[in-house]
This record gives sequence, C-alpha cells and structure tokens, in this order.
Amino acid sequence: MKITSAELTISAVRQSQYPDNKLPEFLIVGRSNVGKSSFVNTLINRKNYARTSSKPGKTQTLNFYKINNDFYFVDVPGYGYAIADKKTQMKFGKMIEDYVATRKELKEVFMLIDFRHKPTDDDLLMYKYLKYYNLKVTIVATKIDKISFGQREKYKNLILKTLELQDGDKLILFSSVTKDGKKDIYSEIEQYLDFIED
Repeated sequence: MKITSAELTISAVRQSQYPDNKLPEFLIVGRSNVGKSSFVNTLINRKNYARTSSKPGKTQTLNFYKINNDFYFVDVPGYGYAIADKKTQMKFGKMIEDYVATRKELKEVFMLIDFRHKPTDDDLLMYKYLKYYNLKVTIVATKIDKISFGQREKYKNLILKTLELQDGDKLILFSSVTKDGKKDIYSEIEQYLDFIED
C-alpha cells in the first residue's frame, strides 16, 4: 500500500459530525504521550501533519484523517491523563463510547502502548473495554528502538502476559524512528479495502 494523500477532514465531538461516506475507519487509541501523533505521521509519510506535543492531553476531539480517499484514521484523546479534571475525563469517555458502540464503519482498533514499560492498569482497562464491544484490536508497541534487540523478546512477552490477547488480536512492534512495523500496519488495513495498491 502506498499512501499518497492524507487530510484532516473532520474534528468531531458528536455522532452527527461523523463522516457519512461509509469508508472504512481505523481507531487509534493510547495513553497520552505514547506516540499517537508520531504513529500517524509515520504511516502517512509526513513529518508534522499530526501534531506532536510535549503537553499531554492536547487532542480533545475525534480527529478523522481521510487517507487516499479510501479510509480514515480516527485519532481520539489520550487516556490516563491525570491532569484533566473529572468533568473533562467524563466528556472524553462519553465521546469515545458513542463512537465505538455505534460506528459500523469502524473495522479495527490500533491500541498503542509504550514498549519500554509494562502495560498499565489503564491499558488493561482500555483493552477489556474495546473487547466488550467485540472490536478487533491490534496492540502497537511503540518506541521499540529504545530497547536493544536482545531484550525485546522479554518486553514482548511481558505485554502478551499482561494483556492476555484474545483470538484474532495481535501485537505489532513499531518504531517511528526506524519504521519497523509500518508494513505490518499497512497489511492490517489492506484486508478491509476493496483493492490492494502496489
């Protein structure tokens, strides 16, 4: 798959604002500062299209990125953001729940976790939450370039043991620096498209 165009077309806070063109959608979730923006930028071959920020909690809407006019990446507010007040956290929670519970166009979730650390309670809660809605989830372990090759199997096994992935779900090791895992993500997306590009 070759990505030739990417455009942030909609920033939504409610269902009435979602796109209505029935294209496949891929949800991107993860803790604040896990590297969601870098993940998107790597996949669409842009350096700063999805804004990276040292300030967690920057994303406050459901951001629909139309890719190649064929599908959408849907970026949502990071979870586990302790500085956000309870009212804001509840608003984010409701906004995400409305989407995952009702969106027929949602094909798969890319759930990002930091490869360097054991999945947190928030990560485990999010995975169980997504599985409650019977969504297909691919765990994307980011920042693998920070861990030596000799140590990676240990960290990988820790993730698998902690999350206990259900049948059909998988783990992809990813780095926005080395581009490891990029082709694997493309392969996940391609199976939902009506055609395969060269």
